[in-house]
Amino acid sequence: MVQKIKIGIIGAGRIGKIHADNLLRLPQVEIVAISDLFANAELEAWAAERGIATVTKDSAALIADPEINAIFICSSTDTHVPLIKQAAEAGKHIFCEKPVSMTLSQTEEAVEAVQKAGVKLQIGFNRRFDHNFKRIREHVEQGTIGETHIVKITSRDPNPPHKDYIKVSGGMFMDMMIHDFDMARFLAGSEVEEVFAQGNVLIDPVFAECDDLDTAIVTLRFQNGALGVIDNSRQAVYGYDQRVEVFGSKGSAAATNDHPNTAEISTAEGIVRDKPLHFFLERYNAAYVEETELFIEALLQDKKVKVDGYDALQAERIARAAKLSVKLRRPVKLSELHELT
Repeated sequence: MVQKIKIGIIGAGRIGKIHADNLLRLPQVEIVAISDLFANAELEAWAAERGIATVTKDSAALIADPEINAIFICSSTDTHVPLIKQAAEAGKHIFCEKPVSMTLSQTEEAVEAVQKAGVKLQIGFNRRFDHNFKRIREHVEQGTIGETHIVKITSRDPNPPHKDYIKVSGGMFMDMMIHDFDMARFLAGSEVEEVFAQGNVLIDPVFAECDDLDTAIVTLRFQNGALGVIDNSRQAVYGYDQRVEVFGSKGSAAATNDHPNTAEISTAEGIVRDKPLHFFLERYNAAYVEETELFIEALLQDKKVKVDGYDALQAERIARAAKLSVKLRRPVKLSELHELT
């Protein structure tokens, strides 16, 4: 058993650096190298401050390094599948940001490569590790609220992304709502069998220019008979809005937004409190830490990872069905996907 996990990180953007800092908190971890196509003196200085000895533009060399046990893939989505395949063939365990790819066939290939190599693959669906949402899941599993009837998820960003990002994001369902598709499965404890999606451009015409949406509502039918509703918006003027509710035969369990504090100021003019935490880095900071810790624990103790390639594939299938539903203006069963694509 390897007592210290030696990590290589591919992609040194915002999320790659967040994972690096979280990994460096763990005494069982050493970051051996980090690679990025745009590696420069600034990145080298950043890495040196953290004791990361190697900075390179060559991800293949990083993967081939026999000293490295596991790879964190934090690069652009179009690189995920080839990097997963290379890492799996090299016998490395893998943590990969979502989504694995923009096409189901490519994700299936990546999952098959991991299974064939017998390595672990964890996907960065960090919201499963959020303290609020985990608590809801526990109550569902324990039967506190009885049989699940309705799952409701609200996810709204404080500001829309830049056009350059929108053009390559894969669209609202694959980029933004995919987190909610995974959360819906997680909370319901059941697979989705049918999707009906409606969307529009109500915030900025740039989304229409990019063949995308900025506002959407999706209804889900689960295999266990439960129903789901997800609403997404690219702009909530009051801040990052993240709420869930599971309603069942014995009651309901709900999680509201996290705020910087719980203070409420009450005067004759009204009752005021702070807006929700600004965006995903603030709201899900602890979840990023925990998903990293549990991945390393799974490697050290040879346990199953909490969210794997199968989960990634299922979320992407739901996203694909939602996109087709908008196009076809009708519900789409997941069983239809191979016929429609």
